[in-house]
Amino acid sequence: MKSFKTPRKSLAGLDVDTTATLIAAAADVALVVDRKGRICDLAFGSDELAMALDGEWQGQPWLDTVTIESRPKVETLLKGNDTDKPVRWRQLNHETTGGVSVPVMYTAVKLGDDGRMLAIGRDLRPMANLQQRLIEAEQSLERDYSRLRHAETRYRLLFQVASEPVLIIDATTEKVVDANPAAAQLLGETVRRLVGRAFPEGFDAESTRALAELLATVRATGRGDEVRVRLASGERSFLAAASLFRQDNSSHFLLRLSPLRGDSTLARAANASTRLAEVMERLPDGLVVTAPDGRILTANRSFLDLVQLATEEQARNESLERWLGRPGVDLGVLIANLRQHGSVRLFATTVRGEYGATAEVEISAVSVPDAVQPCLGFTIRDVGRRRAGEVRALRELPRSVEQLTELVGRVSLKDLVRETTDVIERLCIEAALDLTRDNRASAAEMLGLSRQSLYVKLRRYGLGDLEPAGETGDADIDAGPAQR
Repeated sequence: MKSFKTPRKSLAGLDVDTTATLIAAAADVALVVDRKGRICDLAFGSDELAMALDGEWQGQPWLDTVTIESRPKVETLLKGNDTDKPVRWRQLNHETTGGVSVPVMYTAVKLGDDGRMLAIGRDLRPMANLQQRLIEAEQSLERDYSRLRHAETRYRLLFQVASEPVLIIDATTEKVVDANPAAAQLLGETVRRLVGRAFPEGFDAESTRALAELLATVRATGRGDEVRVRLASGERSFLAAASLFRQDNSSHFLLRLSPLRGDSTLARAANASTRLAEVMERLPDGLVVTAPDGRILTANRSFLDLVQLATEEQARNESLERWLGRPGVDLGVLIANLRQHGSVRLFATTVRGEYGATAEVEISAVSVPDAVQPCLGFTIRDVGRRRAGEVRALRELPRSVEQLTELVGRVSLKDLVRETTDVIERLCIEAALDLTRDNRASAAEMLGLSRQSLYVKLRRYGLGDLEPAGETGDADIDAGPAQR
């Protein structure tokens, strides 16, 4: 802090009232505190702040007006009363009747020799509001950035898996900016070698002229007719079509290459699609494609085996819900999540076969809303064998709430309530034994059980090292029936 150079001269003649007015005008909150930390007088810079702080503080200890975590800072400010220099600024939070704390930044200055001090405060709510708006703006930017990342990921995935050869060409430099694997395969190059290369290159002279004219026409008019082109080697011929688009304040050509009928590359692409279809058909996991409402369009052999059907025609146009474990629930949940998120992973349920067989399964699904025919895809994996080693038989006692919730849909509510009661009973017995340091007589008394009933329950739940029945030798064991 830099003080006035000649305060005695420049501020001479100020009376008490003028000084009080200056302090109240300069500070949002001004407190006069005695040596014991009690507020002698106070002033607020605005009525709104006085109402927000419920500022009837005169005569109260300063400590009582702030939150618990701010009290050490008040004590620090009060200790600064021993020096003539202002104490470093500290943020204090004042409690209000509405439960909302008001942040105020304080410094303190010594007044005279009687131990009084002047605490000057600045309202930090405007700054807090600005910080909140900054955080909200940052979160909004992060959400926008996340959406852009997801959109770019979808674009890259679509670009990579598209079977149609596509080249992205800079309209100014006429160099290849990007190319998908199908285009690289068609041109007999790798994507890395294609990117950055001048276009057209690698075509015969007539095709080079035709492509140059096509790009010039599209640049001038925005559209152009397909042209037939041939590689310089003469091995491959195809049709080329181009369109113009803008991105990042620059223009680009989207060039599509379509192999002519009979071309070997087209045959290879068709063979790739055929191979993919064969793989999907032979997958050990069930694969189902449905309409957006859940009606089955196609299904592979594994799904038909899972639901005990002989032919695909028996499943076609039927609702997938017909075979899912919880009718009216599972398919609705899956479709709702697909509409909201686009994909679902590892949804646990059961599948019922036509002849009564059931299997525990995990379903992953994806929505394809932009296809020529919008559809939903489901992969259904039988996890019965895996869970047999992980999840104990249902007759065994679950040991946690998570294991109990796993039983929903596979066990009736009556059985589930009974299992829950057993969990609570076991936990209470364990707690009683822990509190009594394994003194079973005291634990039985604490639980309101006879010792015999406690021993029965200990054996039931496998808790502790127990003597065989009849060897305890306790004279006070109740021979009556076990209490619950």
